[in-house]
Amino acid sequence: MAHGSGEHRHRERGTGNVAHAGHQPEDGVESEAEGRPGNPDSIVEPGSGTTQVDEWIGVVWGRRRWRHHCKLHRQGWDGHESACSLPVGGCPTTSGPLRGGIIPRPISGPGGRIRFSPFRAWRPRPDLVDRVVAPPYDVVNRAEAAALAAGNPLSFLHVGRSDIDLPPETDPHDDRVYAKGRENLDRVLADGTFVHEDAPAFYLYELTREGQAQVGVVGCVHVDDYDAGLIRKHEKTRPDKEDDRTRHVLTLSAHAEPVFLTHRPEGTLAALNAATMATTPLYDLVTYDGVRQRVWRVEATAAYAAAFAAMPDCYVADGHHRCASAWRTGKALREANPNHTGDEDYNWFLAVLFPSDQLTILAYHRVVKDLHGLTPADFLARLATVGTLTPTTTADPKASGSFGVYVAGAWYSLRLDPATVDAHDPIGSLDASLLQERILAPILGIGDVRTDQRIDFVGGIRGTGELAQRVDSGQDAVAFAMYPVSVAQLMAIADADAIMPPKSTWFEPKLKSGFFVHTFDPMTSGEATQ
Repeated sequence: MAHGSGEHRHRERGTGNVAHAGHQPEDGVESEAEGRPGNPDSIVEPGSGTTQVDEWIGVVWGRRRWRHHCKLHRQGWDGHESACSLPVGGCPTTSGPLRGGIIPRPISGPGGRIRFSPFRAWRPRPDLVDRVVAPPYDVVNRAEAAALAAGNPLSFLHVGRSDIDLPPETDPHDDRVYAKGRENLDRVLADGTFVHEDAPAFYLYELTREGQAQVGVVGCVHVDDYDAGLIRKHEKTRPDKEDDRTRHVLTLSAHAEPVFLTHRPEGTLAALNAATMATTPLYDLVTYDGVRQRVWRVEATAAYAAAFAAMPDCYVADGHHRCASAWRTGKALREANPNHTGDEDYNWFLAVLFPSDQLTILAYHRVVKDLHGLTPADFLARLATVGTLTPTTTADPKASGSFGVYVAGAWYSLRLDPATVDAHDPIGSLDASLLQERILAPILGIGDVRTDQRIDFVGGIRGTGELAQRVDSGQDAVAFAMYPVSVAQLMAIADADAIMPPKSTWFEPKLKSGFFVHTFDPMTSGEATQ
């Protein structure tokens, strides 16, 4: 594989940019913490005045320019069919073979195993790391990001949420937002805030929250393994968010935030990690959220590579849209590069792989803006026909099949009859599915939760107090506190090639952005690091 050590100095990064990579729906949102989009799946003719998902990818590298216009017809969660006028093989989003012999479902690593590679990281200077690292782009809204980055030009939020450096009324998908992100990244890579490793390496990344630690290995995974299903998914992605992240990656010529992956526990890795963690870490700090963060450079690269080479697959824990955008970036750049070999850095994207037995999933709660024409009393009467409804002072449900319901200033516990739940149905037995089928759709008129403007989602880290506040303020009419999904449920669903309902999992702690950046030069192969 060849992706680790092509030169990515600042002077070279200035040779390329993206003219435009994705027309965004006018009512798209800037993060999962703010609002919801309109129907992101709408495909209409240009100029009709309706939401469009017309894809323009323009890539400029020096004097080389490739521009292609195609209309993406998205089929399910893992592929695209093209209505493009170009012949099959001329478009990076078609389901046919691409130029240079690339096929849409490529052969995976040796023996059908995942590929996991060391890489030449850009990482912050140790004396500046506490000013650089920041939350990922999709867990803070604009106001929260601006407050966290205030007075700190080194905060990585200036890269991931570069809209904070533009007027507040700026559309989050404005050309200037992506250009500002590139400008801010180039600045910190050039001014000495970040150092560029001389050789490819793996890293260990430990996060400790409330006394519980999880330790992952940082490296790069291959876009073809995502496409082949060796990096297993459990959620659908929203096209508008894919468009946004794809454009962000193409504009930056970098993967600036890692994807959170998980794998089944592996004894060899545990022993290797213990030896690595006995050495002095590169970084050791406690971030704004009280989470201790430690990072080590791995010296036993070959041993780690061998351990991962034995793994048949891994799972997306958090970062489905970043995975999809990395895949789309790789496809687009392959087609754009007449000298594509398969060894380029753009075939790889940044990831941290954690053992599944160390992970914590919090609940992902639901709030609905109105009661669909019902009074609170009528709504509660309808709920009582669904299950056992009792007043409570405890917001969090104690088991699966139970919900906390906050309406009209009071909490209620709703418990479904276990005899009505098919425990053998991995999707239908999920609380999110039960809530949708028994309450959201028939009582509140919520159809597709991915697109309905009346429903929103609140990550478990914000607590049930956030739910009560939203209802009491009048922002929402009712809130549902959920019981968290288990990691075992997630993996079983992914193994069955099934899809969980949207917003089913909230992993905590979140990986911080700014510890690692993986840059790529779209036109140059890296140096082999098998």
